[in-house]
Amino acid sequence: MLVEFNTLPDASRIWIYQANRSFTEAELEEIQKELDSFITQWTAHGSQLKAGYEIKYRRFIILALDQSATAASGCSIDASVHFIQHLEKKYNVELLDKMNVSYKQGEHIAYKSLVDFKKMAKQKAVSKNTIVFNNLVTNKQEYQEHWEVPASESWHARFM
Repeated sequence: MLVEFNTLPDASRIWIYQANRSFTEAELEEIQKELDSFITQWTAHGSQLKAGYEIKYRRFIILALDQSATAASGCSIDASVHFIQHLEKKYNVELLDKMNVSYKQGEHIAYKSLVDFKKMAKQKAVSKNTIVFNNLVTNKQEYQEHWEVPASESWHARFM
């Protein structure tokens, strides 16, 4: 069951998929239709899942699932991963590579490999004040409060 992202409870489970590039306006329109369709049909053991999504900065797809009624199952999580893999192929974009870092450079969102990010930290090209995206958050409240934070407040701090 597709619901508005902002109506989901703070305890809702979150999955964040960061793209290695920004989506075009046309791609965003298509992706929103595909997300609407996927979530409308998303189930766990035959029960509808109450879920929503948002797309931030033309680059991040955030899925949220209210598990208070029906929890995600292994099969439903697999279905969501297969859907994301479909998007990767269709739009020639990386969404599942967790070994990359996104951070802000002014209003621009930069995307680097973890190795390059570490090098940049050593060279002081990024600092503890650099705004990073902590894609390890697990629920909606953490997402809203601790997703977009200075590197010093994230797992990225170990490199500063």
